[in-house]
Amino acid sequence: MGSLGRASAVLAAGTMVSRLTGLLRSIVLVGVLGSVSSQAADAFTFANQLPNSVFQLISVGVLTAVIVPQIVKAAADADGGSAFISKLFTLGTVVLVVTTALATAAAPWLVHLVAGRAKEDVLALATALAYWCLPQILLYGLYALLGEALNARRIFGPFTWAPVINNIVSIAGFLALGALFGPVSTRAADWTPEMITVLGATATGGIALQALVLLLFWRRTGISLRPDFRWRGVGLGQVGRLAGWTFLMAFASLAAGVLQGFIVSEASGAGASVTVTANAWLIFMLPYSVIVLSIGTPYFTQISEHAHAGRDDEVRADIARSIRTLLFFIAASIAAVAAAAVPASRVFTRSADDAQAAALVLLCYLLGLLPLTILFIVQRTFYAYDDTRTPFWFTIFQCGVIVATALGAWALLEAGVLPLTSLAAAIALGQSIASILQTIVATWLLHRKIGGLQIRTWMRSILRFAVAAIPAGLAGWGVFLLLGGASGWTMSGQVLGAVGAGIVAAVVVVVYLGILALLRAPELAVAGALVRRFLPGR
Repeated sequence: MGSLGRASAVLAAGTMVSRLTGLLRSIVLVGVLGSVSSQAADAFTFANQLPNSVFQLISVGVLTAVIVPQIVKAAADADGGSAFISKLFTLGTVVLVVTTALATAAAPWLVHLVAGRAKEDVLALATALAYWCLPQILLYGLYALLGEALNARRIFGPFTWAPVINNIVSIAGFLALGALFGPVSTRAADWTPEMITVLGATATGGIALQALVLLLFWRRTGISLRPDFRWRGVGLGQVGRLAGWTFLMAFASLAAGVLQGFIVSEASGAGASVTVTANAWLIFMLPYSVIVLSIGTPYFTQISEHAHAGRDDEVRADIARSIRTLLFFIAASIAAVAAAAVPASRVFTRSADDAQAAALVLLCYLLGLLPLTILFIVQRTFYAYDDTRTPFWFTIFQCGVIVATALGAWALLEAGVLPLTSLAAAIALGQSIASILQTIVATWLLHRKIGGLQIRTWMRSILRFAVAAIPAGLAGWGVFLLLGGASGWTMSGQVLGAVGAGIVAAVVVVVYLGILALLRAPELAVAGALVRRFLPGR
């Protein structure tokens, strides 16, 4: 538990700094481009999300599901896995280069695929920016290959800290854009080639440095990495079979996400659209990244080791322990973000009215945070047993629900029942409903596979956390109202919005911990041990 605690502390600290600088990056970007009803901001969001989407299709699912367990197994080879990993990296790089070239050539079609309901000026600007952004597919892929290999060797820090460099570069570039061309027009038709160059080069340059910095830590893995095109006879066929299911899973998720973006693009320039959903997702992902990834990633490596060794009882114990620990922190986060949703959204908007519209989108996403936390461990347990087929099927189920809810929102919009300004919130709500149902199905399937998941202990913990989180959230909302509510000082600017959100969140956390202390919740001891890892000298 000590090594897991240290690893979690390193990951949490790095993720916290990364996410905070990421928030600052988004604040600066909103200050330069705007968010609600900004055509320029939506065009950049469409273009900059493309490499993430394509990369997820070909790599993220494969890396998460396959690479870590396979590298853990390869460590038992006589050469420490160097030959296998060299072949794997060579194959991965070739695939990334080819995919990047094809995607960049297809930029106009990809933009129309994800933003087809937007106006022509928005599509034109998004296409111009996409030519700059799509090379990020290769850079993201190299970053993920190197980072997952470091994680598999229990070198957790660099992968988490590297995005800080990207955020710093982006902040500098956005400020330069504002200084050179300010005030920057939010109308897509007003953008010049020079403005596009500064913004596009900033976005891709930061990702390049993020990937290159991981090479500085590669020696610590003890792996001798060299190009090797002899791909036969070393077990890559097994990797390919496992990756096939995750590729199909990623494709299904991408298709569902493309449909959501396509529908939301109709609101571009008229209200909350793709930039608002992206920023709401950024706030939503802050507790998920800091808590779930920092604590859950070391557990995933340990679960993989125990599963490979056939120690199923230890796997079951890991699952129950990790979920209870994660939910302790996540319940407080849900209450804090819900109570502070309006001032937190003010950070990413230019007015109080826009903040209230964005807060509704955030609250709709927030409903899915608890089930996604459970799903993180459940899904990766399947991966630890080299089972990528089952996650494919429960992800297909989730995608079906996403498509159904998105089409339902579109139908209500066309019928005049749903206002255009509420379209993004309806899409976010559908995403959360899909996540809840997916987690229920995934947990049931894992129980059938290995049994003994100690689900009753999860439910008892969730009940305790709810007893503490609900009044804590209400206390935080009361503080927001005492600070003036929607017409108070917390809504008068982006910085003050961040300060107000911090005050509200702090009150929620204090009340939450106080109630759990009165209840003598056993999870407090584990959480306290993790927190103490951050103290000086620990």
